[in-house]
Amino acid sequence: MDIATIVGIILGLGVITTSIVVGGGWQIFVHLPSLAITIGGMLCSTLIHFSLPQFLGIFSIVKKTLISKIPPQSELIQKMVNYAAINRRDGALALEQEISKADNNFLVKAMQMLVDGQDAEKIRDLMSLEIQYLQERHSNGKKILEFMGAAAPAFGMIGTLIGLIQMLRNLSSPESIGAGMAVALITTFYGALSANLIFIPLAGKLGIYSKAETITVEMIVEGICAIAGGENPTAVREKLHAFVSQGSRTEIKANI
Repeated sequence: MDIATIVGIILGLGVITTSIVVGGGWQIFVHLPSLAITIGGMLCSTLIHFSLPQFLGIFSIVKKTLISKIPPQSELIQKMVNYAAINRRDGALALEQEISKADNNFLVKAMQMLVDGQDAEKIRDLMSLEIQYLQERHSNGKKILEFMGAAAPAFGMIGTLIGLIQMLRNLSSPESIGAGMAVALITTFYGALSANLIFIPLAGKLGIYSKAETITVEMIVEGICAIAGGENPTAVREKLHAFVSQGSRTEIKANI
């Protein structure tokens, strides 16, 4: 689980809530019609913009952003070196028992192709398609969150306009203008808060996660293809070191 995302959202809401309570008059910030306009309007526009399956996938996208974990690169390099050693010593069929221990679906599929006797070129071609569709799925998820982040403030402004129009109808009562203006601005508050604390940061986190996962699966492809080509463990390790920074390579010392 990505603790930073959870902590960031909770602390952000906590700071804002504390500021509101300390400032007094917190009751005015709880306004269901404004919330319905902002969040309801944002969800409806998202449903119009995207297909129903994409819209229903929002919860899966958020869940993936919050709980997905990318394995450390050093751990992946260690696995690939171990697989290369087993392949050199006992042959590709000996790797079949390692498949059940793998916790990455992409790695399982690549290893199964290796065990089945596929050559490096065929493995690379199929896995490249997997990477392409992986990036496409992540891109669609990021677009949905970015759209929601843009739509929420827009509907917050629409709610404010509705409130101002209703307020201007009652100019005969000057004492009610202040309260009416406060209620009118609540929707803008809801829109700005949800966009900048939830949707836009989640879209950014999904983008970061997507890049990290893409690097991970590319490392898997290079490692499995190197093993399929009969390269020795040292060569596999050095090839995978190309995916990490120069400074980090001294920290990654896979045992052979």
